[in-house]
Amino acid sequence: MVKTKIKPLLPSLREKKRYLAYEVLSDYKFNGAFHVNKAILESAKDFLGNLGMANAGILTLDNEWNPNLQRGVLRVNNKYASYLKASLVFIKSIEGKDAMVRSIGASGILKKAQQKYLN
Repeated sequence: MVKTKIKPLLPSLREKKRYLAYEVLSDYKFNGAFHVNKAILESAKDFLGNLGMANAGILTLDNEWNPNLQRGVLRVNNKYASYLKASLVFIKSIEGKDAMVRSIGASGILKKAQQKYLN
């Protein structure tokens, strides 16, 4: 059986993305990003709907969570970055604890987002 290799997409046809850095403002310290990311995705789904979520391509980067600064990074389609920022405003609590999530910046490269916002 001959295996055929699928050609990769040209860079101009690939989905363009932005890395959105966010900060959790709360009296409670969250150790992991699981509950925070769950709240962010629920808020985005309420704001954007199912179709908007699919088009936005939101990806939570669990390994990019800084528990000391309470900051993390999300990946989103470049056309939906402003919608994701708007959906963060509607988060009032995370796992029953009062919390606010605010966007602190966006970058086109993950490494720059890490250096600029997580350190």
